[in-house]
Amino acid sequence: LLFICGFFSRLIFGTLYPAYYSYKAVKSKDIKEYVKWMMYWIIFALFTTAETFTDIFLCWFPFYYELKIAFVAWLLSPYTKGSSLLYRKFVHPTLSSKEKEIDDCLIQAKDRSYDALVHFGKRGLNVAATAAVMAASKGQGALSERLRSFSMQDLSTIRGDSSSTVPPSVTVRTSSKQSHPKPSRSASEGTGSSGKC
Repeated sequence: LLFICGFFSRLIFGTLYPAYYSYKAVKSKDIKEYVKWMMYWIIFALFTTAETFTDIFLCWFPFYYELKIAFVAWLLSPYTKGSSLLYRKFVHPTLSSKEKEIDDCLIQAKDRSYDALVHFGKRGLNVAATAAVMAASKGQGALSERLRSFSMQDLSTIRGDSSSTVPPSVTVRTSSKQSHPKPSRSASEGTGSSGKC
């Protein structure tokens, strides 16, 4: 229950309330309000990042969630000005001294991520092209085998049907060995005797 209350209070007071006043600062174009809310958002981003790890290791600590709610209230309070205090005392000097190294790391990370994206994109396209060619070749072989099996089956079906529907004289002509019947001996003798006359 305490976790849920802490979550909703942080959502309302830590995110929605500052977001609305940031909108008002943008609308009114007040430079002081810009700076105030930008400092808050930088501190809140660091707090959210740290919270990801502290929630894992320090959630058992007594009054942990109450301390988080109190910290967000301290950041927002116009009396304590916690976010501007933390920003001016710690964050700004640290980021100013490390800015060049951070920028170099970000540029290298951007270049590496772009190179990695191009490399994996090329590999992905090669794998996809190879898979498409393999599927097409297998599909074509399977298709031709399928068509061949269909044609052989259809021929055998036609042969089986033709024996019952076609007259026997036609089937004798279509058989392979008896396509040209040899004349009988008596017939050849008959033609021979008629030739002698």
